Amino acid sequence: MSKTEFLKIIDKYLNGISTPEEDMLLERYYESFQSGQLWNEAELGKKDDEGTLLLSRLKEAMVQKKQQTGTIRNIKRYFLWAAASVILMVGFSYLFLFNPNKKEPVITAGAVKSQSQADVSPGGNKAILTLGDGSIIDLDSAGNGRLSQQGNASVLKINAGEISYNNGKNNQGKIVYNTITTPKGGQYQVTLSDGTKVWLNAASSLRFPTSFAEKQREVEITGEAYFEVAKDKERPFHVKADIGEVEVLGTHFNVNAYDEEAEMKTTLLEGSVKITAGGKSGLLKPGQQAVVPRTNSNVYVKNDIDMDEVVAWKNGRFDFNNTDVTSVMREIARWYDVEVVYEGPTPTDHFTGKMTRNTNASNVLKILSLSDEHFRIEGRKIIVTSNKK
Repeated sequence: MSKTEFLKIIDKYLNGISTPEEDMLLERYYESFQSGQLWNEAELGKKDDEGTLLLSRLKEAMVQKKQQTGTIRNIKRYFLWAAASVILMVGFSYLFLFNPNKKEPVITAGAVKSQSQADVSPGGNKAILTLGDGSIIDLDSAGNGRLSQQGNASVLKINAGEISYNNGKNNQGKIVYNTITTPKGGQYQVTLSDGTKVWLNAASSLRFPTSFAEKQREVEITGEAYFEVAKDKERPFHVKADIGEVEVLGTHFNVNAYDEEAEMKTTLLEGSVKITAGGKSGLLKPGQQAVVPRTNSNVYVKNDIDMDEVVAWKNGRFDFNNTDVTSVMREIARWYDVEVVYEGPTPTDHFTGKMTRNTNASNVLKILSLSDEHFRIEGRKIIVTSNKK
């Protein structure tokens, strides 16, 4: 979208003749501006003194407008027009708003409507539950309420996208295992019998006992999952993946162990965890991330991790921080359940920014196209070509 087209939409909005789609576009830009997702005062000051001055005048204008009209809607419209003008003046056409080196385009939270008829809807709450006897429940179509009795626990569907194992007690006999699996384009939440909450990302699985044993709690995952582990000093909680294991007592953490990723990443948000892989181990503190490469199974600890970026998927967002194109497209492929094909050389661009996952693929690709890459949708396939010569 050009600067002229964007300004025309703003003018239509202020005159009350914009379409609902145009209103949504501008509202998203406004919300992104207000929450600091597009830029903040400190960053703007570093990049453009004129932008800082405009922002200061903008705030003064908001107060004046409120005093004149007392109408929040009018203030918001004036705020939106001025905010969009500042954004355009400091580089809307390329959106280099967060990157001081100006090497990678920044993705905004505002989704731009694509003119292409080809499109793919976003993922949603989809999963299947495999019970201990091998029977399968399609959780998409299952109604709310009791789904099954598994061992000592009743399986309940709480609402769309969430099941719970209630009234589970320490298992005195044979352990019964269930497995919840999300497809590409799916996500789901499960509350285990001990009260631990698990969120599953697309193309992931969780194998777990319906009631935990007396001395320990152990689950297995593939793909990506976020855990809020119920505290139990007497029974450590173990999460096993194909190349590593996480041990906790009670904490919040994220595990990314997709087969197609070059490394397993465990990120700690709260509490403490122990990572073990290949006979080596490491302890994490909040804000740290353990990285286990698939090539050597060593445990590397990184500090000062962006927590918002790590759990963005759980909160319904894409969040990229200098992320290479191929990594971006792997995440998009999982969420939209599409195949990604590259024409020509492998892209080398990197992206930084945030946007909602609850939008069609064309909106995401429209923003990514501000880089040197071109994207087109053919059925359930996204074709990536480079504009670089």
